[in-house]
Amino acid sequence: MCKIYKTSISGKEIIFELDEVAELANSSVVVRYGDTVVLVAVTISENLRNGLDFFPLSVDYEEKLYSVGKIPGGFIRREGRPSEKAVLTSRLIDRSIRPLFDKKIRNNVLVTIEVWSVDQNCSPEIAAILGTSLALGISDISFSELISGMNVGLIDKKIILSPDSAQKEISDLNLVVTSTKNKVVMIEAGANEVNNDTMFEAINLAHEENKKIIKFLEKIVLECGKEKKNNSINKDVRSDIEDKISEDIRFLLSTEKIIKSIICESKKDRENNFNEILDYLIKQITERHDFSDEMDLKSLIERNLNDYKKEVIRKLILIEQRRPDGRKIDEIRELNAKINFLPKVHGSAIFKRGQTQVLTVVTLGSSSDKQIIDGIDLEEKKRYMHHYNFPSFSVGETRPSRAPNRREIGHGALAEKALIPVLPNEDEFAYVIRLVSEVLSSNGSTSQASICASSLALMDAGVPIRDHVAGISIGLIVDENNEDNFVMPVDIQGLEDFFGDMDFKVAGTKLGITAVQMDVKINGLKLEMIKIALDKAHVARNFIIENVMSECIKKYKDNISGNAPKIKKIVVDIDRLGDIIGPRGKTIKRIIDETGVDKIDTEDDGKIFIVSNDMDRVNHACEMIKKIITDPEINDVIFGKVTKITKFGAFVEIAPDKEGLIHVSKLLDSRILSVDDALKIGQKVKVKVINIDEQNRINLSLIR
Repeated sequence: MCKIYKTSISGKEIIFELDEVAELANSSVVVRYGDTVVLVAVTISENLRNGLDFFPLSVDYEEKLYSVGKIPGGFIRREGRPSEKAVLTSRLIDRSIRPLFDKKIRNNVLVTIEVWSVDQNCSPEIAAILGTSLALGISDISFSELISGMNVGLIDKKIILSPDSAQKEISDLNLVVTSTKNKVVMIEAGANEVNNDTMFEAINLAHEENKKIIKFLEKIVLECGKEKKNNSINKDVRSDIEDKISEDIRFLLSTEKIIKSIICESKKDRENNFNEILDYLIKQITERHDFSDEMDLKSLIERNLNDYKKEVIRKLILIEQRRPDGRKIDEIRELNAKINFLPKVHGSAIFKRGQTQVLTVVTLGSSSDKQIIDGIDLEEKKRYMHHYNFPSFSVGETRPSRAPNRREIGHGALAEKALIPVLPNEDEFAYVIRLVSEVLSSNGSTSQASICASSLALMDAGVPIRDHVAGISIGLIVDENNEDNFVMPVDIQGLEDFFGDMDFKVAGTKLGITAVQMDVKINGLKLEMIKIALDKAHVARNFIIENVMSECIKKYKDNISGNAPKIKKIVVDIDRLGDIIGPRGKTIKRIIDETGVDKIDTEDDGKIFIVSNDMDRVNHACEMIKKIITDPEINDVIFGKVTKITKFGAFVEIAPDKEGLIHVSKLLDSRILSVDDALKIGQKVKVKVINIDEQNRINLSLIR
């Protein structure tokens, strides 16, 4: 029997239906939010996966194009690989729920979200977050706390909870906050240079609204929830020999020499030291113990060694306020930046922070290069694209390159979001823009380095961006026995990210924030922690902009690269587009052929983009188009070309596919006996409009 529960979010009704569908899943919920309908089904494998040192959670957010009445494009005509938006939503939900599971679970857990119907005013992403929270809450899986998610906008400096699609279009903030009753677990934001106080207030309001929704969800779980099973690995399953080996490893590691080898500036040195210690431990343990051939001694020692490293590094930062590379808590690594790194591209820059190094390349294109989006959102074309690549050599590994993974897609989207507020609009700058960030070496915070490199590369390309955008990551180490005792290191490196509790990425200009992404490994942050992180990020990114980026290039170059195409945009009345294109594109093809331009792109709203590497050709094509859309008037003097000669006169083309007649009476005199004697086909002549009749036929006279 279906159980139905109703509440509202900012005045919009939301309905949760339980026990209606997917009865063989561990749990399932259908969420109806306005006319948006989302299914969430949760499953867990019967058997645990041996040998894993992480929790195998998967979140799949699946957009069904029938939800917006679309048939998928391409030859196959069915949904294929997930869209970028679907991947980002999967990541957002994963980051929201992962910290709240028992970390010792080694069974596969799958959260499947299917979007069945979409109301653009009722976010399917929010419906998915709430459905996921409830489905996990009523399941028998060890999920500690319910969460809620909230969209926040900012219009005319007023914070709007759960904005509709029209409000999102004009909002200066697109913020999603997920939280438990007491703490914030995930933040994702794009913003138009919003200041810290406004951002913090928006996060706080979202958290307060989330509390109300969680209170409602808790009542459903109390009524319908299954008894939770203990899915975590039992520590007692380890053998006596494993326990003895672990004790010996601790003893062997507790020397000053070993501790110093873990703490050093270079990532490569630390890895080499780690391998040396590993070999040393294997030798020592082999001499001390008889162990089973089936036991993976190396894996066991690696796990113990990593646990010990984690303890040492966390204590070092938390108690001694020292970091593995010797920096102070708020100290940024050595910075370096360079523009014009590649000779033939349209713009390039390389940015280095410590051992993290990113190259960004700019390519400028025309209107036809816009990306067509085949998804469930209103947006159909993208003028600005940012792609991020993370090759294995950047971390010294040998993994072959494949299609971009979820992390690469997520980092590219974050950088894209960070730079949108400073980009010129299409009226100011007619180009389509693609940025590609190539990670050359990685030791933490590559996404933020890509933002810095991208800002520099855009200026190098001559894109008139308003200001530099920089990004920084703030970390967190919390005392496990006292959560009020914590340290937030600025500009975290890989080791601090791996063994720390948070990666709080904040990007922006000197004026304000343009993007935020917060990932935590603990069960959330108190609001005061978020305020400290925002303030630290503000100081750090201003330092980077003023001391490195502005020193590299102060503002965008006055002219775009000579390697980039020249583009001129004109806007015509949409009723005249047909005249410019012509039957089956005949007229526009002729303009391209005669002028030698590369292409002419037209859009349905009357925008026309003329593209060529030669500006004279662009101007020539522009003049031809203007002639087509400009109706001649009496007494206009025009240059034209003779296209046809008859007994009664000559036809002259005064614009592509637009002709007038010079009557024989306006040509012949006592010295010239025939039209053929007066004019030749193809001859260029100067004519004057003397009459336009009721049928729009144009009569001309020859100006000699």
